[in-house]
Amino acid sequence: QVQLVELGGGLVQAGGSLRLSCAASGSIFSFNIMGWYRQAPGKQRELVASSHSSGSSDYADSVKGRFTVSRGNARNTVYLQMDRLTPEDTAVYYCHVGFLDGSRWSDYWGQGTQVTVSS
Repeated sequence: QVQLVELGGGLVQAGGSLRLSCAASGSIFSFNIMGWYRQAPGKQRELVASSHSSGSSDYADSVKGRFTVSRGNARNTVYLQMDRLTPEDTAVYYCHVGFLDGSRWSDYWGQGTQVTVSS
């Protein structure tokens, strides 16, 4: 089992920055994927950014050049640095990890942290 604890959400003015962090604990120590999704009111949950154990990263087109996903040195943490925020970035942000447990793929989600960007 994996537990994910997110920190760093809040209220910020447009053009500002926030940094989200997610710490994973439990019986799994290596994750193939660590990243972030978000869900705005009335919209589906969407991928924001993900970091792969290969070293590659994926970003939603809407955040490329503004957001940066990174893993901590302890390898059980993932961060999302969000710069030049806009009101369209307002959403609940969810930490996500994915991994192979033997031959089975597993996904875990955090409880979500609210990010609100005022205009």
